Amino acid sequence: MVGIELPRNQQVPLAYSLEELERLAETAGAAVLEKQHQQIKSITPATLIGRGKVDEIQAKVKELHADVVILDEDLTPAQQRNLENAFNVRVVDRSQLILDIFAQRARSNEGKLQVELAQLEYLLPRLTRQWTHLSRLGGGIGTRGPGETQLEIDRRRVRERIGHLKQRLRTVERTRTLQRKERDEVPFATVALVGYTNAGKSTLMNALTAAGVFVEDKLFATLDPTTRALRLPNGDKIMLVDTVGFINKIPHSLIEAFKSTLEEVSKADLLLHLVDLTSPQFEEHIEVVQRVLSEIGAGDVATILVPNKIDAVEDMPLALLKNHEVSEICPISALTGQGIDRLLAAVGAILDERKERFQGIFSQAQGALIAMLRERGRIVQEVYQEDGVHVTAMVTPKLAGQMRKLLNGVAAPVEH
Repeated sequence: MVGIELPRNQQVPLAYSLEELERLAETAGAAVLEKQHQQIKSITPATLIGRGKVDEIQAKVKELHADVVILDEDLTPAQQRNLENAFNVRVVDRSQLILDIFAQRARSNEGKLQVELAQLEYLLPRLTRQWTHLSRLGGGIGTRGPGETQLEIDRRRVRERIGHLKQRLRTVERTRTLQRKERDEVPFATVALVGYTNAGKSTLMNALTAAGVFVEDKLFATLDPTTRALRLPNGDKIMLVDTVGFINKIPHSLIEAFKSTLEEVSKADLLLHLVDLTSPQFEEHIEVVQRVLSEIGAGDVATILVPNKIDAVEDMPLALLKNHEVSEICPISALTGQGIDRLLAAVGAILDERKERFQGIFSQAQGALIAMLRERGRIVQEVYQEDGVHVTAMVTPKLAGQMRKLLNGVAAPVEH
């Protein structure tokens, strides 16, 4: 593995970035033989790293019998090709490594389509004559254009496949939009778990809902979003969504490909931003997640910062954590359950701020409407009188509107 310290300000120290790259490589199934790094004043256009470092790595590859060299930066197609010719082994950059992990981890049909699309868009500018195997994607009379070279045929086939994948993803996206619309009609608040990869989102999801989400101490253990219902201590019902983890230098093609999935985050009523306190770079992780949230249009969603793994640290760095503009800070241990009650109470309190106090008088025959209020909102008071059942409830504005229609204007919202 090769890390490069560039003249621009690096958000993450080189040593930590290389350590993270090693974890990515191990997650992808590689055994790391050696790590090297180079400080460079200016990028070498042909190979990214300097000629001397290229010769040094070439010698190491032969000595260690390595079969792949992984660089911690994104390479241009020409740089990747030149380095492969110099080392005589495969050269993989950080984006390609992350794409490879996503390809291994995707389980749902949508996840697989998204990853393949991102991989092909990464591959397209890198096609050279060595990719002749792509000619077997289809074939037969009439498939070749006049005077096309094999390389042009390969590029055309990849573009056709990209177009086909985008079409299939649009279909999947329409289905997802319909499902989201159906969920919107049932006015439960949506709370999304977000955070740097391996921050403990799936562990918290399982602790809260017994969702059975796959948990492993590896980067990107969970790719496909999971949604489960959860009853808060105050009686409210919410939908909890577990999402893919973010990472530094995440490939832009992945963000584009996963946009429909990440819409679950941007449409959420509240975000729980989990932070791994055991990482020495947790501050940088927070910044990476906040940057990606802004990119996907979720930068303004109300957020609770959730420092996780407090059972594994001695001191709580609250002074550092308070530098971030969030609605609340709730330290927890998803593994032991410590602090989770306070977190759920905070979730309920923040969601309550968006509700209105609704009062209505229901006849004995309208018991189903009271049951709907109890299921979808929170009944504060229920008094039986001669003219009917007087109910006061905390509900979403949407549910209040539905109730007013159903009661033909008898009930009216009351100020907090």
